[in-house]
Amino acid sequence: MMLKPLKLIGILALAAAFIAPAPGAFAQNVTKQLSGESVLETIKKRGKLRAGVSAFVPWVMRAKDGSMIGFEIDIAKMIAKDMEVEVEFVPTAFSGIIPALIAGEFDIIMTGISLVPKRNLTVNFSNPYNWGGIGMAANKKLTANWKKDDWNKENVIFTVRRGSTDSIESVRKVSAKAQIRQFDDDAQAIQDVLNGTAHAFVTAEPKPTNYALDYPDQIWQPYGKDLLLRWPSAFAVRKGDPDILNFLNNWITLANERGTIQERHDYWFRGRDWKDLVAAQ
Repeated sequence: MMLKPLKLIGILALAAAFIAPAPGAFAQNVTKQLSGESVLETIKKRGKLRAGVSAFVPWVMRAKDGSMIGFEIDIAKMIAKDMEVEVEFVPTAFSGIIPALIAGEFDIIMTGISLVPKRNLTVNFSNPYNWGGIGMAANKKLTANWKKDDWNKENVIFTVRRGSTDSIESVRKVSAKAQIRQFDDDAQAIQDVLNGTAHAFVTAEPKPTNYALDYPDQIWQPYGKDLLLRWPSAFAVRKGDPDILNFLNNWITLANERGTIQERHDYWFRGRDWKDLVAAQ
């Protein structure tokens, strides 16, 4: 006996309903597959966060006992603690740190890397957790009583590191008329200021702060903690992994609320209590 077409369609539809997975089950399977491939899940299973770092004072440094210390080291340890895993640091030359991340040599770049569009083409960035930038170390005797307009004169002399376009741009924000002397190294640039033959050295923080701490009778910071030019620092991870970004972004929000990032920043960038811990470079 042959079934009528309408009855046959009904039977096939009913059979398909029993065979095909429910939409919710399908979505759950996809979610499990995606989360299983996440770096976050890999870190949890491994029991260890592998952090790519490059040596920069005071972000990442080698201590006299051979251990790694610095602002980024403290941040990575706090993140690993909240993940309930250990942390392993993978020292990497900064010029090759993004290729090393992409190659899977570590999980996250934690070395104060600046969030710039060109880098964002190859890696994903978290929200900013710190800000780098340009500051000023000025001769206290020559400029302690100066007002804002006093800097914008032709007889004012700034020193900068040769080729530092950020420093030159920062000088021009302060003074359109001043002279700019460029030096090949920081020692020469700050020495001119210490000698009184230049009024201020403009360079990346925390150098200006360190000069003010090391030479309190000769050097001061006219702009205090304010940066003349600033840029955001963020964690970098491989593309295509929303879970690790979600964790890092939420961690940054909570850490900022608790004040732990600022506390560690002030210790490493606004003071020098750690100076004697660092191995000779």
